[in-house]
Amino acid sequence: MSVAAPPETRYTSERYLALIDAGALGPDDKVELLEGEIVAMAPEGPRHEVAIDKTADALRVAVAGRAAVRAQHSVHAGARSVPEPDIAVVPGRHDDYARARPRTALLVVEVSDSSLARDRLRKAPVYAAAGIPEYWIVNLRDDVVEVSRAPEREARRYTETRVARRGERLELVALPGTSLAVDDLLPEV
Repeated sequence: MSVAAPPETRYTSERYLALIDAGALGPDDKVELLEGEIVAMAPEGPRHEVAIDKTADALRVAVAGRAAVRAQHSVHAGARSVPEPDIAVVPGRHDDYARARPRTALLVVEVSDSSLARDRLRKAPVYAAAGIPEYWIVNLRDDVVEVSRAPEREARRYTETRVARRGERLELVALPGTSLAVDDLLPEV
């Protein structure tokens, strides 16, 4: 059993980002900050990598200049969380984030296999509390996309969830008229 550290011993987002800026944490340190804890990220297998690439490609085509698509870059998601989603669709252009990480996103996507429980139980509350309107889990275990929408910030949860399967299309809530095929996100079977 693990017991969460008291709030005063947890990292703030600013303290965590200062560790990165000082070089104490670097690109080879596969970690992210979730609710004040520095957490190791799960290693990626080939299917995971392919799903990230396919999802990023499909989203870039779908949003076509209406937003920026960032792959495996952090989002400043609150006072104690700086997650590194596999994909984030953020407002504006890439150059808007040359001086600071985005503090919001229109959509975040996690590709999950071994990290499925963490993505459902630890990351979903972080993204909901940050007010991110939509969160997708590309679930490689079940070959589906889990869609969470309508965050309740105070409750740290999404109020709408559904599963999208091959053959279906998904529309981005924050960018009406923008849709993509579930098949374009999942690796071939």
